Amino acid sequence: MATFTNILVTIDNVVWGVPLIVMIMGTGIFMSLRLRFLQFRKLGIALRYMVSNEENGKGEVTSFQALCTAMAATVGTGNIVGVATAMVAGGPGALFWMIVAACFGMSVKFSEGVLAIKYRILGEDGHALGGPFYYIERGMGPRWKWMAKCFAVFGVLAGTLGIGTITQVNSIADAAQTFFDPDNSAIAFTVGENAYSWATVIAAVAVAALTTLVVIGGMQRIATVASLIVPAMIVIYVVVCLCILVANAEKIPAALEEVVAGAFGLRAAGGGMLGAMIVAMQKGIGRGLFSNEAGLGSAPIAAAAAQTNEATRQGLVSMTGTFIDTCIVCLMTGLTIMVTGSWNVGLDGVEVTIRAFGEGLPWSDSMGAFVLMVCLAFFAFTTILGWNYYSERCLEYLSHGNKAGMTAFRWIYILAVLIGPFLTISFVWTFASILNGLMALPNLIALVVLSGVIVKETKDYFVRLENGSYVDGIKRKK
Repeated sequence: MATFTNILVTIDNVVWGVPLIVMIMGTGIFMSLRLRFLQFRKLGIALRYMVSNEENGKGEVTSFQALCTAMAATVGTGNIVGVATAMVAGGPGALFWMIVAACFGMSVKFSEGVLAIKYRILGEDGHALGGPFYYIERGMGPRWKWMAKCFAVFGVLAGTLGIGTITQVNSIADAAQTFFDPDNSAIAFTVGENAYSWATVIAAVAVAALTTLVVIGGMQRIATVASLIVPAMIVIYVVVCLCILVANAEKIPAALEEVVAGAFGLRAAGGGMLGAMIVAMQKGIGRGLFSNEAGLGSAPIAAAAAQTNEATRQGLVSMTGTFIDTCIVCLMTGLTIMVTGSWNVGLDGVEVTIRAFGEGLPWSDSMGAFVLMVCLAFFAFTTILGWNYYSERCLEYLSHGNKAGMTAFRWIYILAVLIGPFLTISFVWTFASILNGLMALPNLIALVVLSGVIVKETKDYFVRLENGSYVDGIKRKK
């Protein structure tokens, strides 16, 4: 197993090396220039569209529900664990580059949303199917169908065996055991040298049961649950972080200074400045992209189900997901870690954020750990739901909507959730990272090739909006 894990790590370093990160950032910069930095100019109208549904739009769910489904998959353990890992490995400056990556990533998410609506397939019953597989096949042409299928295969595997199931339910089970049975004393059973506590067993059964209740209901139920849980969990998490920041307000200026200085290697001695800056960039950009999934091609699968007749409108809604995920949630996590000094005390992963929550407010460490455990559990659970939808839609594309296959897949997905906490996951996160990187490659190629279509759709929409033409299902007055 150790040899296999080492092989996966080598592959992951190649897939998520500098070339892919440069490709993702380059696509974001390229689209930002072509769209004249629309992500900044139109952020206000995008936030308004986020909470207002379009009249007479065709699709399965409202734009807000589609956004929440996408955010269910993106706002997850990466916002808690990923930020901490990036700052430990790359220093405080990693947080700066994480935000920079998100700013350019918003243009990528916008582009994905536009193409998702333009090239989606709508059935007579209102069922919608779209995403990179369709805008590759229908936008770039049938000869590129092989690339569309590759994306779909990677999407199915990522959902079932990677980021969608095993990694998420493990995070929930680990959090439950850390809080309820830190000494692993209440053993339920053992397998070889591994002993599993009742906290792990109960967590696995509970998450699998809840997953079953939601995913069996299909897109409508996933979207409904996501639209209720996602906004609530984000608000609760941000409020707790803000309380910690207010309680440590005097430390914020120094923390911000440390973040900016670290981003450009200003704290490094001698010739180490450039090296420190590169490490901060690599860790910050890499973890930021892993968190908000801009360029990955996952979010447009959910966007394609939105009830809308305007591709540009949905693109604006889609890009708010990156803004909320990274520019708000990840930023809150990073600043909380900075003001409590938790990034450089020898801890790593979730332990860094647990310490920040315990030290940040005048409450007991156990209370801070409990609050973070609840947030982590909700974040991970919604990621399970979001990735179930992504992987199902990828399978639907590959199987041409075979109902028996789709039903069987749902039960396989639920089984993966149930047994996830009892599997050895030393290589699972690496495997998930590889699959995500492989998903990004065909998607990024399609975005660049179809950039002209995106620009044309965007210009046409805003011309009609300014002229008072028929937009958003409403005949507007001039």
